[in-house]
Amino acid sequence: MAKVIAEKVQEQVQVDSPKIVEIKHTRTMQDALGNDVEVVDYINTKPVDVAIADCEAHKANLESQLTECEAELADYIAIRDAE
Repeated sequence: MAKVIAEKVQEQVQVDSPKIVEIKHTRTMQDALGNDVEVVDYINTKPVDVAIADCEAHKANLESQLTECEAELADYIAIRDAE
């Protein structure tokens, strides 16, 4: 699933109002003729600071998973290379 991220244009912009981002969650499907088409599953809107915090939390989670995966891989390699 891909994401299309863009600043959401607000009709009345106030000086202190935070910027809002629009996140379109998309996927590729095939139409009746077999052509690939991009379909929007759903759209999120949120303040940009919230989006940044969510993305940083997701990144930390992925880095944690990567660390666990690298440790697991090292164990497998050690077993394979053991005499």
